[in-house]
Amino acid sequence: MLRLKEKYKKEIVPAMMEKFGYENIMMVPKFEKVVINTSFGKIINGKTSDDQRKTIDAILNNLSLICGQRPVLTKARKSVSSFKVRKGMNIGAMVVLRKKKMYDFLDRLINIALPRSRDFHGIKLGSFDQKGNLTIPIKEHIIFPEISPEEVKIIFGFEITVATTAKNKEEGAELMKLAGFPIKK
Repeated sequence: MLRLKEKYKKEIVPAMMEKFGYENIMMVPKFEKVVINTSFGKIINGKTSDDQRKTIDAILNNLSLICGQRPVLTKARKSVSSFKVRKGMNIGAMVVLRKKKMYDFLDRLINIALPRSRDFHGIKLGSFDQKGNLTIPIKEHIIFPEISPEEVKIIFGFEITVATTAKNKEEGAELMKLAGFPIKK
C-alpha cells in the first residue's frame, strides 16, 4: 500500500494536472497543515480544581497519543459570565501538524479512524470552505487505534482541519477525494 506522501507524488499530482490543466507541478494544490482542536469547557465546568487538572491532563495525554505531538493549551481571551469562563482560564487544546507527522496522521485518519467511526457515511461537500480546506468533526476520540477504550474515563470530541494550498472548493475536494477521503457526492 502506498503511503500518502508517495501516493501524492505518483498518483494525485498527475491526476490533478490532467483534470485542472495545470502547466507546472508547483501549481498543484498540496496539504499544508493539519490542525486538531478541542475544547473542554463543558467537561470541566462545575468540577473542583483538582478534578479539572486531572481531566485536562487526561485529555492532553490522549491527544498527544493520537497526534504524536504534545498539544498546546488555549486560554480564554475574555471573561463570559453566562458560560462561567474567566479570562486566562484553560478552555481547550490544539495541535498543529506539518510535514511527516501530518502525512502520518492523515494516513491513519483515512485508512483506520474514519472507517471505525460510528454512523459515518462520508464527508459532506459542505465541510469544505471556499479556499478548499476541510473541517471534520470527530465525536469520539476512541476511534483512533492508539487509544484503548477500556482505559478511557472521559470520551471527548475534537475537530480536524486539513489546510491545503487549493484556490477554491473544487480543487480542495478533488485533492481530498484523490487522497482517499470518503467524500459524499
